[in-house]
Amino acid sequence: MSTDDRPKLSPATRAAQALRHLDGATGSVVPSIDLSSTFARDADYLPRQAYIYGRDGGPTVRHAEAVMADLDGAAVSLMFASGMSAFTALTETLASGDHVIAPRVMYHGGATWLHRLADRRGIAVSFFDGTDCDDMAALVRPGQTRLIWIETPANPNWDVIDIAATAAIARTAGARLAVDCTVSPPCTTRAMEFGADIAFHSGTKYLGGHSDLTAGVLSFRNDDAFAGEVRGIRSLTGGVIAAFEAWLLIRGLRTLFLRYDRASASALTIAQYLATHPGVKEVLYPGLPSHPGHAVAARQMTGGFGGMLSILVRGGRKKANDVARFTEVFIPATSLGGVESLIEHRIAVEGPYSVVPDTLLRISVGIEAVEDLVADLDQALERAGCAI
Repeated sequence: MSTDDRPKLSPATRAAQALRHLDGATGSVVPSIDLSSTFARDADYLPRQAYIYGRDGGPTVRHAEAVMADLDGAAVSLMFASGMSAFTALTETLASGDHVIAPRVMYHGGATWLHRLADRRGIAVSFFDGTDCDDMAALVRPGQTRLIWIETPANPNWDVIDIAATAAIARTAGARLAVDCTVSPPCTTRAMEFGADIAFHSGTKYLGGHSDLTAGVLSFRNDDAFAGEVRGIRSLTGGVIAAFEAWLLIRGLRTLFLRYDRASASALTIAQYLATHPGVKEVLYPGLPSHPGHAVAARQMTGGFGGMLSILVRGGRKKANDVARFTEVFIPATSLGGVESLIEHRIAVEGPYSVVPDTLLRISVGIEAVEDLVADLDQALERAGCAI
């Protein structure tokens, strides 16, 4: 049966089989890894295949990119050594005098880099508050705004921004819309179906899923000159993902749908429990109907609301820190989206531009038994005296 004759497979099936990869020589069902950093040429010194040098990505990197482009519904995906490597490559396309719009609450590394561009490169940056698209639209500078960057849900308060509404603003402005989908990977949100030009992922998180790699992804609606420029920047700066990490990422993508579904279900259970806990002032989770962005999230996140939530505890900064210290199942560590559950007193790791409340705890729910996770948070809150 030819590829065209096969029944159309769901994204979950395509991901699980890594695009129906079978090794032609051995029949292996597990994708192989090619660690070569350089590739031989033919008698005329032309490339034998589409590979020249490891800095441009070899067969394993290209395979990971093909799986990711398929999941995102993109024309092409590019893999990077980290999420920040991908973000900086994208912003390297900006010239002095260009204008960027971004949310005030976003990943602190990205915010720090945007401030650096404004301070050192003459690139104008405007930050909008919350999820107000009218506020965002008011910041547009006709003929100058080149990039609108949004993150949804936004780290670490999990505000939800309407992708389709933002895409309309970007089109009117003649700007590109890039959406940070790190906590809403394509098993739940395909940003390009809502009008995004670029989907960004910190592959370190849900895509890899096992806290054993760093990676970044940029997926493009069009494989055009702009995508080619970013590809060239990646090659010149050496920002490509290594072959072994690309192989690990392929492995992670094969279980993405299962892991995300489990984390989403457990996070909702935990959020519902904590919403009535006397030691918790507020639960920030878009899966709760009480969340102001719930309706938009339900429209955009069709595969679950994810495993990320934050809580504001009662009693001040020290008690918040104590809760993170006293957990015994949750691990106090930075990052998210892995199979293990993490907790973080976020203000302690945010940069100088942070607007995070000092009582906020960021929680990444993994795949452990949810009853163990609930009990652990309950005992940590009690031990810290948050309800007193």
